[in-house]
Amino acid sequence: MTLRGIVANNLRRLRAEKKVTQEELADRAGLNRKYPSLLENEHYAASVDVLEKLAIALDIDPVELFRKNS
Repeated sequence: MTLRGIVANNLRRLRAEKKVTQEELADRAGLNRKYPSLLENEHYAASVDVLEKLAIALDIDPVELFRKNS
């Protein structure tokens, strides 16, 4: 799996665990409301700055977005 895929899967999983919608996540992170969907579906690769905003919005350590889950 690519790093983009790992980030996409982790973002989707962590967002669901926190019971946050994509639109709510976008609002918390100050992003376009469609952006989380585009990341989760691997259409876009997020910059480091965006990953930091998403981690803050989800109240997680940014490294969690890169963890390979088996």
